[in-house]
Amino acid sequence: MLSRYPERVAAVRRLAAESDVYGLAGQLLDVAISNDNSWEGDGAEILHTLRVLPEGTARLLADELIERTEVFHRTSPSRINALGLVTLLRRGLPDDRLAAERQERLAHYGAMHSVWSTHEVKTLVRAELDAGRSVPGPVVATLRRSAVQQYHPDKELKKLLQELTDPVLNPGEAWSDRAIADLAETGEEARPYWRALLLQAASATSAKPTGKWDKATMALIDRIGAGAVRERITCWLGLVGLPRTQPFADDGYYHHDDAYDPYNADALRGLAWTLSLLPADRDTTRTLGRVVEVSLRKVPGLGPRNPKVANACVVALARTEGEAALAELARLATRLTYKGTLKVLNSGLDQRAKALGLTREEIEELAVPAYGLTEVGRSVHQLGDAAAELLVRGSKATLTWTNAAGKTVKSPPATVRRDHPDELKELKAAVKDIDKMLGAQAERLDRQFLARRTWAYDKWRAQYLDHPLLGTLARRLLWTVDGQPVGYADGELRTLTDEPVTAGMQVELWHPIHHGPDGIVAWRDWLERHGITQPFKQAHREVYLLTDAERNTGTYSNRFAAHILRQHQFNSLAALRGWHAKLRLSVDDEYPPAYKELPQWGLRAEYWIEGIGDDWGADLTDSGSYLRVRTDQVRFYPIDAPHNSAHAGGGEYRMWLRGGAEPVDALPLADIPPLALSEVLRDVDLFVGVASVGNDPTWQDGGPEGRFQEYWTSYGFGELNAGAETRRALLTRLIPRLAIAGRCTVEGRFLHVRGERHTYKIHLGSGNILRTPNDQYVCIVPKGTSAAGDPAAGGYLPFEGDRVLSVILSKAMLLAKDKEITDPTILSQL
Repeated sequence: MLSRYPERVAAVRRLAAESDVYGLAGQLLDVAISNDNSWEGDGAEILHTLRVLPEGTARLLADELIERTEVFHRTSPSRINALGLVTLLRRGLPDDRLAAERQERLAHYGAMHSVWSTHEVKTLVRAELDAGRSVPGPVVATLRRSAVQQYHPDKELKKLLQELTDPVLNPGEAWSDRAIADLAETGEEARPYWRALLLQAASATSAKPTGKWDKATMALIDRIGAGAVRERITCWLGLVGLPRTQPFADDGYYHHDDAYDPYNADALRGLAWTLSLLPADRDTTRTLGRVVEVSLRKVPGLGPRNPKVANACVVALARTEGEAALAELARLATRLTYKGTLKVLNSGLDQRAKALGLTREEIEELAVPAYGLTEVGRSVHQLGDAAAELLVRGSKATLTWTNAAGKTVKSPPATVRRDHPDELKELKAAVKDIDKMLGAQAERLDRQFLARRTWAYDKWRAQYLDHPLLGTLARRLLWTVDGQPVGYADGELRTLTDEPVTAGMQVELWHPIHHGPDGIVAWRDWLERHGITQPFKQAHREVYLLTDAERNTGTYSNRFAAHILRQHQFNSLAALRGWHAKLRLSVDDEYPPAYKELPQWGLRAEYWIEGIGDDWGADLTDSGSYLRVRTDQVRFYPIDAPHNSAHAGGGEYRMWLRGGAEPVDALPLADIPPLALSEVLRDVDLFVGVASVGNDPTWQDGGPEGRFQEYWTSYGFGELNAGAETRRALLTRLIPRLAIAGRCTVEGRFLHVRGERHTYKIHLGSGNILRTPNDQYVCIVPKGTSAAGDPAAGGYLPFEGDRVLSVILSKAMLLAKDKEITDPTILSQL
């Protein structure tokens, strides 16, 4: 052939004729590491030239090239076939010597956990397989990851990997290590089928299983036994998400320590699908739900750990028949915020609803299980001579034990642990399930105001008021029956004057916006008189009425503008409340505002925001997303109006028009139904109240370069928002009942606490503290707060979920006895 660079070939020929081993080695390496693609065609001619070398010189040259392996084996195989070159130069060596060299090279790759020249390794592996030899497990694992992560499929590599079935999974993860160990301990008769099942699971590379995949998997399940398959896979999936047992290999790709092995992720997907082919039980669906949440757990610098696995578990739950799977889907629907997985989940629930001829809301209501409760919030389980009472108090479930002598004990008697381990395990799991489901259902009910949900009385009574689990929430809320406000007390629905209500036609949730101040206060008194703690703010719910300023602006509200929010926390809160908030990156791109669609009202609400800063580390994450955003207007549009957008780093929002669409003006706020306006503004107030940097007690220096000092001070000690005003009114009633009542007074924006060392002012909006008389800031970072309603948080509270209220009460109790404080960080400020 004719070389395009004859001078290089001539140099190789001259050096070969002179038997200059060192010169040849350098020349060959120069060719191999050249970035000039025109050298691709010269490899064959160079190899042909080297055939004239005497055997001794060839072997010396091969040895020299091997000595320079750190450079040589990282070169592009498209220029010179490294293995072919060394093998040629080693001609005349016995086969066992060549095989030993191949093993040495593969062992080197396994030890280094590195495959820089995939082409060379493929050649080495092919030679080993042809010789009937094994390939080191780390090399197999690295090649598998390489195949999964390649942008362009390598058909040769994928074909080779079909023959590399040992180890059956990549080690290094707790669940895969356990599966490999279980396979090794399996009897010889069943082991091939288990091995085939794991390989079948690893072949799950599509978004959903095919009929062919299901058929092949069922054949293996029939060979092994459905019960054994369910038990083992459930055990393995229970270990998903635990810390890695060994670090990732350095294979040229970036792997976060908390990421899943990409090859094992396919196997996890297949195992989840396998469970969906089996008769469901609660342990299985519980495990699938846990894997969904673990796989979507966000990791700094990575994002969700593995949405692919989460989606597969949702698909598995959607394919699984039975109440338990439906309940898990309904619970996840209220907890998930990752849009891709939420879309898969919503599709599954919608298909279930369509198949049963029900609405989406009805299917979610039917999906709530009783978890063994035989009456509202209670059940008794007899286990031999002992008994367990499962009781729901507020939003927490507890187990109380009675031994054979009828005495109440704190833990399960020894006879229960010995004779009834399975029942005990299920009871403990039920307690955890109830806690999770109650939180999810409280969130769902809190969103029903905007859904404009109504129920027929009899159906509502069965599905809510008298439901063993939902009844514990419904009986702590206020309702309207045929327009008559009612609450549940002393075994009956009752009016404000405690008259029983036993029948009706239509039921809906009570909302304070439909009632005057006197009526709202009267129902608050009624709840307090009956000792009812609501699962979320209802009677004490903030109402946001149109202000004069908003009437003047007409189409937008500036009530929650000019705040600085932590973007990632804001996005998570927005997703939980049904808003769409795209994570802003510091790039030259357009982003929509945070928005929420209100289909029952035909509206779309928008909250305008922009990214802040361009300093990596101080303002941006490693991935380039803004750490903080600045807030602006709240607007309303018809739900089908074109979307607005603005540059990621700020600028004017403008309507994105396509196909000749005309711009649509924002709707006048005066035309927005009061309940819709109030609930949207309440959401926005929540975002600000939780995600504002003004809530961070460690930001007294104003954050990066002190840029936010003015904002932090104005928010942390400024005027109270609607939520804080509600908190102020509640504390005014609550303080006189506390043990520290003589040391506390509510004045203006602060709760004043008289300690033994100093007097303190706790801001009712942020929970920040000033020490009198010179208003010196005192930083106390709460390590954890008692749940609202817990006596530890100050006795009876009329609602759950106000974390700031719990923080204020805990700080007040601490500072009232400031001479008993032992924390050196706090003492240094006092």
